Amino acid sequence: MPHLIFLKLGGSLITDKRRAETPRLDVLQRLMIEIAVALRQNPALQLVIGHGSGSFGHVTARRYGTRDGVHTPEEWLGFAATADAAARLNRIVTDCLLLAGLPVWSIQPGATLRCVDGRIVAGPEETVALALARGLIPLVHGDVALDSVRGGTIASTEEIFDWLARSLSPQRIILAGEVDGVYTADPLRFPAAQPIRQITPVTLASLGKGVGGSHGTDVTGGMAAKIEQALTMARRQPGLEVIICGGLLPGNVARALLGGDDWPGTRVIVH
Repeated sequence: MPHLIFLKLGGSLITDKRRAETPRLDVLQRLMIEIAVALRQNPALQLVIGHGSGSFGHVTARRYGTRDGVHTPEEWLGFAATADAAARLNRIVTDCLLLAGLPVWSIQPGATLRCVDGRIVAGPEETVALALARGLIPLVHGDVALDSVRGGTIASTEEIFDWLARSLSPQRIILAGEVDGVYTADPLRFPAAQPIRQITPVTLASLGKGVGGSHGTDVTGGMAAKIEQALTMARRQPGLEVIICGGLLPGNVARALLGGDDWPGTRVIVH
């Protein structure tokens, strides 16, 4: 029986978010090998892969304020430039996956996404489902979207995953970033920060504001937003687990894909 997993490669993981349009090619190439190994070890595994925009789309989107709305000619120019920047990174990720021998098919989310005041109401779920049925690995990414209220906006990879999960029902969603899970504080700034192994709706309140955000430019909310989005997805689909883990440590992504009790990073579930 197919085992469907959504895997996000975060922008902080595959790019240097402190330097404009700088991919981490060594990290990307290693991650693709890990994905290929996991698929060989578990032939029943099906994947939808997504990636963030990192130092590509986020920088342009912040400059033009694209997420908050698009109305003027200059803002529409920024909308188009943001889409182009995200597509450039997507081309790099696609090339790396193909070089690893993976049958990836890049699907541009913005071509089908429709939003109402920042909320997705239509997306590429039918195309993604057909691609999976034919043995392909659909690849999506955070992208611009037309919005009936804001004119235009940005949909994050997590928001796209949330939309796709409603019809595709994955067993697990993995959010792989730069930091190895969720900590009591930002571990890159506070070395004494402690890892949080599991988050539920009950334990979320105790985290307060200590959870570290993303480094560099991020227009989609950082770590706190990712936790909230993860809980939203888990509430909507009983039995779904969301793993927030780091991808810089070799083997972490493969462990998360293959499952088991020894998951890397932080697990988000709803009992």
